[in-house]
Amino acid sequence: MKPGITGILLAGGLGRRMGNQDKGLQLMGGKPMAQWVLERLAPQVDTLLINANQNLECYAKLGAPFQAPVVTDLIPDFAGPLAGLHAALSRVATPLVLTAPCDAPFLPLDLAARLEKALTAADADLAVAKTFAQPHPVFCLCRRELQPHLETYLARGNRKVELWYSTLKAIQVPFDDEADAFRNINTAAELAQAQAPQPPG
Repeated sequence: MKPGITGILLAGGLGRRMGNQDKGLQLMGGKPMAQWVLERLAPQVDTLLINANQNLECYAKLGAPFQAPVVTDLIPDFAGPLAGLHAALSRVATPLVLTAPCDAPFLPLDLAARLEKALTAADADLAVAKTFAQPHPVFCLCRRELQPHLETYLARGNRKVELWYSTLKAIQVPFDDEADAFRNINTAAELAQAQAPQPPG
């Protein structure tokens, strides 16, 4: 466990590419995808939150074993992953927040440790995972003190993750050795083809 980090499961979207089905609740290997993410994220962080805007009772049940309460966006109209991050930053007590999407059941078991090491070494505001030339902006570790900055950005109507990152001291952290861990499941076809991940431990 890495002290001082809150992990947030981002499950606040509409699941348009999943046929408007809630992606985090779709079953993989007999378990909701969100549960796989929580199981892999929980050992890496101090506390957990779930960001969701629909099916709140289902997510509350998923979060209960992890003592992970559900928080909804403070920005209306399904404003995207930054709205989920904003909701978390407005709630947490830890100095750092780590985000992971609900459709990434293979996420690295050392995600928090590697991002935190790089963030500290660079004295950065935010650290983002990347594999080769591809950044993965929703896998990020950021400082809680960015909350006012993000709130101002969202209040201006901005929603693009990468644009917000460009206003910060953000670093990209290579995970070339774990490229498959960032595979996400966006569609029913991808879900049907995917094999369940190995449980952590």
